[in-house]
Amino acid sequence: MRDDLFELLWEGLRETLYMLVWSSFFAFLLGMLLGITLVATEKGGVLENRPIHKIVSLAINGVRSLPFIILIVLLIPVARWVIGTSLGPTAAVVSLSIGAAPFLGRIVESALKEVASGKVEAAKSFGASPLDILFRVLIPEALPALVRSLTIAVIAITELTAVAGAIGAGGLGSLAIRFGYQRFREDILFATVIVIILLVQVLQWTGDSIVRSINRRRYKPE
Repeated sequence: MRDDLFELLWEGLRETLYMLVWSSFFAFLLGMLLGITLVATEKGGVLENRPIHKIVSLAINGVRSLPFIILIVLLIPVARWVIGTSLGPTAAVVSLSIGAAPFLGRIVESALKEVASGKVEAAKSFGASPLDILFRVLIPEALPALVRSLTIAVIAITELTAVAGAIGAGGLGSLAIRFGYQRFREDILFATVIVIILLVQVLQWTGDSIVRSINRRRYKPE
């Protein structure tokens, strides 16, 4: 094991966490907006609008159908326009956010649809507005499922940062490719794999813990 191993790992982890935090934040905002729009505008939804639902659904399917490595290349001009460069962790945040948002939108849609229709009908009978139903009934009731969805999305983004590293985004993926594979540094390659596995385990444990905490508070006896 060489002296520069921990320094390289720390730099790679720092860049990966930077991409992960910001990409997850923007993907969550976009994904929630897409998921809520799909549920609200579907047939029988609280803001039924079939044309908008169709357009959003087609847009999501279109982005999701593209392999991420191709999507990154297509979004290079967008990243350059937004931040002035197409290289580095900050540029990767643009591609990661746009690439993960449709996936998150679909699982948000699925989580919201798990809420019992009787609760929505009950809210309507009390005169609740569409926005009240969305933000005071659907989202609170689906909160554990939404946290699970976000956990899945964050782990997926972690995997995507490794792909982004192949085209100059930096992070652990770039470290594994440039030093571990191309320079035949097996110590870096295996250490990078271990760090990524540990990172995913921490993310999954954190998400599960939050879900358990929400459920304990929800079902706590009065």
